[in-house]
Amino acid sequence: MNKITIDNEYGYKNYSYVKKVLNATLKHEKVNNAIFSVIFVDRDTIHEINKEYRGIDRETDVISFAFEDSGKLVYNNVRLLGEIYICIPKMIDQAKEYGHSEKRELSFLCVHGLLHLLGYDHMKKEDEEIMFGLQELILNEQNIKR
Repeated sequence: MNKITIDNEYGYKNYSYVKKVLNATLKHEKVNNAIFSVIFVDRDTIHEINKEYRGIDRETDVISFAFEDSGKLVYNNVRLLGEIYICIPKMIDQAKEYGHSEKRELSFLCVHGLLHLLGYDHMKKEDEEIMFGLQELILNEQNIKR
């Protein structure tokens, strides 16, 4: 059993599908007995987080803090994966910019953030191809298309 907590500090209304998408990602990656949080924030909050923890003085769309970066964290047989911060205003802007729905963009950012918690990265071209291919596969399986 996985436990997903969504902290909607921003007050975004249309996210009822998010846990289904995240659970599909966990199932695809064969992850069970894990816990993590998704936190919806505003531009100022994500900017401050990005500046403080990544040294990048601008807003971004999603930031993940993987608790397992230095090894698996397991308590009472439950993996503690981490936290995903998503900037809702940036997500809305990107949905418009890319010409697809907010559902598609928020789902993409959730899957992207969760894959980071699970150890995926896109620093190298080969890793990017794997991670982005996996994101598309998971979203397509959930019928969340561009």
